[in-house]
Amino acid sequence: MDFQTETTQLITNTINKMEITRTFDIVSKMLAEYSKADALAVKRNGQWEKFSTADYRKLVDNFSYGLMALGIKKGDKIFSVSNNRPEWNIMDMGMSQVGAVHVPVYPNNSEEEYLHILSHSDARFAIVSSADFHDKIAPLAQKTPGVEKVFTIDQVKGVPNFDEIIALGEKNTKADELEKIKASITADDLVSIIYTSGTTGRSKGVMLSHNNFLSNVRASFHLLPVDHTGRFLSFLPLCHVFERMVNYLLQHQGVSVYYAESVETIGDNIRETNPDGFAAVPRVIEKLYDKLMLKGKELPGLKKAIFFWAVNIGLKYELDGANGPLYAFKRKIADKLIFSKWREALGGQVKVIVSGGAALQPRLARVFCCAGLKIQEGYGLTETSPVIAVNHSDHPRLRFGTVGPVLDNVEVKIAEDGEILMKGPSLMMGYYKDPEKTAEVIDEDGWFHTGDIGELQDLNILKITDRKKEIFKLSTGKYVAPQVIENKFKESQFIEQLMVVGANEKFTAAIISPSFHFLNGWAFLHHVKYRDTKELIKHPKVIARIQEEVDKVNAKLNVHEQIKQFELTCTEWTPETGELSPTLKLKRNIVKEKYRVLFDRIYGYTDAEGHLQEPKPNPETEK
Repeated sequence: MDFQTETTQLITNTINKMEITRTFDIVSKMLAEYSKADALAVKRNGQWEKFSTADYRKLVDNFSYGLMALGIKKGDKIFSVSNNRPEWNIMDMGMSQVGAVHVPVYPNNSEEEYLHILSHSDARFAIVSSADFHDKIAPLAQKTPGVEKVFTIDQVKGVPNFDEIIALGEKNTKADELEKIKASITADDLVSIIYTSGTTGRSKGVMLSHNNFLSNVRASFHLLPVDHTGRFLSFLPLCHVFERMVNYLLQHQGVSVYYAESVETIGDNIRETNPDGFAAVPRVIEKLYDKLMLKGKELPGLKKAIFFWAVNIGLKYELDGANGPLYAFKRKIADKLIFSKWREALGGQVKVIVSGGAALQPRLARVFCCAGLKIQEGYGLTETSPVIAVNHSDHPRLRFGTVGPVLDNVEVKIAEDGEILMKGPSLMMGYYKDPEKTAEVIDEDGWFHTGDIGELQDLNILKITDRKKEIFKLSTGKYVAPQVIENKFKESQFIEQLMVVGANEKFTAAIISPSFHFLNGWAFLHHVKYRDTKELIKHPKVIARIQEEVDKVNAKLNVHEQIKQFELTCTEWTPETGELSPTLKLKRNIVKEKYRVLFDRIYGYTDAEGHLQEPKPNPETEK
């Protein structure tokens, strides 16, 4: 057993003695060890509103008392949809103390999905953040017999309010009764049902226990390079298992959590709070990089040349001084002239960016790490609470292009077909009211089948190569792994999203959603005239310019992987428009169906007007 493993076990044993076995125990730990004025904070009406640890404790207890007065019992389900705010934690911890099961839902779900979750989860109450969400959820709750009340967190005239639950609790304080309920709650009790955003079909309710979450916290907290004196900015939805687990982890360690106003204000909020870190999905990191590149392109002459010289230095960065002394000297100059300004733009003291939810482009991990903005990429699923593996903060357990070492309390093996299988205390209890689907993913030996393809390297480091279900075969017999190819194309500033297609077809192709923000600027500079995006994507200059980007990436791919033809869409893909899940993953079936006309045109099933015709010849064989 090495020193790191011994240390991890010693710390874990110490925490176990403190009886941190239920999620709500974290609040007690915070009050006992890390009492502070800004345990939680949120910006409202132009001001940062702070909640002390003592405030947090009191509000959680009063919320619990209020739920008890309203008749909520252990096992009752409470649905919530809210933006990130301290009230989310207050209700989450308050529910868990009385044994209620929290069912948090994405703010950008469809009406159909909301109705499905309200009904399937057997929710008694619904708590929503604002009047807008009340207008969406209240009519659906009326269609769901089990839902008794809908509360709002913001004040909405004539609507039951979150503060009323708190006030009811203040008038009905039953400390002894609450302590009895808490004592009856075990580590293995159900604490939450999280409905997976799923890229196909209706979402499934993943049942997670207190121990599922806390086993993940115990295995991860020593990897966080921020202590109780630091602060984190939170902007990913707290209903997402990744941000929620990070939220528990931060509170467990006494780190202050500041909630951003919105995704649009992240930059401003970072500069205001000077955080030590934040969690992000790769698309956020990609957009951050793109903004930095745009700033670089706006620089005049010599400054612009120096900027991109520094970026090229960053893109060649290797860990542990592997580039040699001459490179180290160049990097020092690049840091002084350029990278120091990147850090200043992010508040000046970011120690870590935690990346999860999807695959991160290795070049981004490389260039940001070179710039002193370390990215710790991890991997997991809702069903695994979520972390299976995560990169550490330093070499050799930080490795670009991988998701880092498997957690100490998790087992991973690779099946014969390359699928990643997982066992451990963070594995879900199962899918709610769906034993058949549970049995489909957890085999008789207790191994969870992730659906991802990967490989284990030395130091138990895991590398993900693709999604098992997404790999397809061309009619030529060649296999194509679309996710890997898509990530390469999304490095282009012209391409916002792209879906590789070609299952059972003669060649690989793509449907592309351009980055209209960038493309509009390019079109202006190149005197491309158009009335709307429909005209823009049909302009010969635009098609030719996108073809250049495609050719550039194709040169790095195997012949059968190369994009032989593509079609452009006139709209961006978002969760609201349906092409992406709330975690920004492609909903492949929906994209293919929505753009069926483009797909049929690519493979010659229809002509430009949509009329059926003979299929096109294979560009590979018909010369």
